[in-house]
Amino acid sequence: MRILAVNWRDMRNPEAGGAEVHLHEILSHLVRWGHQATQISAGFEGCSPEEEIDGIRVLRRGHWFDANFTLPVFARRHMKHNGYDVVLEDINKLPFFMPLFTDTPVVPVIPHLFGSTAFRETNPLIASYVYVMERFIPVFFRKNRFIVISPSTKEDLARRGIDPERIDVVFCGLDHSRYRDLELERFERPTIVHLGRLRKYKSVEVVIGAMRIVREHVPDVRLVIIGDGPHKPFLEREAGRLDLDGVVEFKGFMGSEELVEYLNRSHVFFNPSPKEGWGLTVVEANACGLPVVASDRPGLRDSVRDGETGFLVPYGDEEAFARKAVMLFQDRDLWLRMSRAAIERVGELTWERCARGMEELLEGVISTKV
Repeated sequence: MRILAVNWRDMRNPEAGGAEVHLHEILSHLVRWGHQATQISAGFEGCSPEEEIDGIRVLRRGHWFDANFTLPVFARRHMKHNGYDVVLEDINKLPFFMPLFTDTPVVPVIPHLFGSTAFRETNPLIASYVYVMERFIPVFFRKNRFIVISPSTKEDLARRGIDPERIDVVFCGLDHSRYRDLELERFERPTIVHLGRLRKYKSVEVVIGAMRIVREHVPDVRLVIIGDGPHKPFLEREAGRLDLDGVVEFKGFMGSEELVEYLNRSHVFFNPSPKEGWGLTVVEANACGLPVVASDRPGLRDSVRDGETGFLVPYGDEEAFARKAVMLFQDRDLWLRMSRAAIERVGELTWERCARGMEELLEGVISTKV
């Protein structure tokens, strides 16, 4: 297959996250199996307009703020001189509406849609723009086959009017060579970890607030926040306001080896997000033997097996987050049972399995067109 992928960012972008990992792993596996892949993404400071990454030809144009206008126009010009069998449109933030720019079959790949969650992150004008653009997805992709990463996203699309028969779920994989149980001694100090970009809509302040309650039952506990982002100054002020200096630690960005070691030495993982496409950080933590306490919200309901690999609690409920964490610290048998179940569960999540599923679906789309 000759595959063209259009995504807001590529793996070398400093802002790359879970959606970029997902697309890159799929494309790099497909290239390894003999297919051809080109990716068009927005440029960033210091980037090259073209490079090859793991066999994927990456073309960069425009900027983050105009990508949804610049990239589809460039893709149309590019496709006039380069033949492709299928276009993967990764709808992450804003749709490009590629069916308007090409007759080549377009397969939208959707980690998750923001919906009203956009209003938690940005100003009402930008949030309204994102919200409205998402409303046009059923209109401009009315004949397309969708690939999503969780049943929650499938349900979301179906509620928006897309025929469930045109939506296929292909679960994400996991880099087991990196995220794995290293059989290290856990920290002597009870340690809870949160990992991810520090953005307003991620609701990290919820788990900071929960630490006031956890500390009452586990006096020497700490919450370690790994990652960076524009919401960090607010979160630091919030920890200070709640008199949690020394309880909440901000570690910033960590390299992969240090991160995996840190996860292997911690005890509990928190994810308070109101919505995820899947919850990649959840299964990464599970692979390192960490039980998870997460919001009972879309995406996280799919990555957390409630009562088995962790607990799901009501979104925004600080007391519920605290109560489950205390339970895990005070019941050693429960913690061991969940830790083992977490490691066992993620064993079935591989990028090869994910890419094979994508390969089969794309070949089906191409053969139908022919």
